[in-house]
Amino acid sequence: MTTPPPHAEIDGVPAADPQLLAALMTGFGHFTAMQVRDGRTKGLALHLDRLDRSTRELFGHGMDGGRVRGLVAGALANSGRRDASVRVYVYPGDRVVVTVADPAPDGPGAPQRLTAVDYGRPAPHIKHLGGFGQLYHGEAARRAGFDDALLTSPDGVISEGAITNIAFWDGTSVVWPSAPCLIGITMGLLEPRLGSVRRPVALADLPGYRAAFVTNSRTIAPVAAIDEVRFAVDEELMDRVHATYAAVEGDEIRP
Repeated sequence: MTTPPPHAEIDGVPAADPQLLAALMTGFGHFTAMQVRDGRTKGLALHLDRLDRSTRELFGHGMDGGRVRGLVAGALANSGRRDASVRVYVYPGDRVVVTVADPAPDGPGAPQRLTAVDYGRPAPHIKHLGGFGQLYHGEAARRAGFDDALLTSPDGVISEGAITNIAFWDGTSVVWPSAPCLIGITMGLLEPRLGSVRRPVALADLPGYRAAFVTNSRTIAPVAAIDEVRFAVDEELMDRVHATYAAVEGDEIRP
């Protein structure tokens, strides 16, 4: 781990806590991201479980859910916000950082055009720091005129989007790729409620699907194309997905 420097500055201002700065500089840690509305977030138990499991795997001990709830509630109160985008980061030394920012826009996301790239996140089951690879491919996709990247294995097996999960519609079932990936909170809430299945999905299989959509903490959006394969936006499917997610009651965040 990074040894705390005797002196450090951020934009010319001395860091108030060099030990915390040293923990941040390791690039070793994990986080969860949530949308808060009126002091509530969907899937709070899933967020707390994610933080606990990842803390145990990375640092050898659990993360107390009551502590996390208290820190998030305090950060929201100090920010004066009831609606917000919130992130909870966990770093070495049991350091927890909570950030509060503007909420993501509510409502359906715009149709996405994706391009496939040969890249897999290390330890994909963890929402970890150090996402250079996925950010690099995401930015390259946008420069090429796409909305984001779709991550695949060298033989074209699909795992996830750069910062999303992806699901496909075969006319009967919602299909989530079974390749190793981060199971996002939105996916975790939708999967059992939509009667979904998981199975391998490869780029060669795409013409056999009728529609696709992506999910993360900020949006649920239809997929209009993956490279040269185009999908119609299935309004009935998307209405069902959005209605299913909207029906999930938010959990109050309190100490």
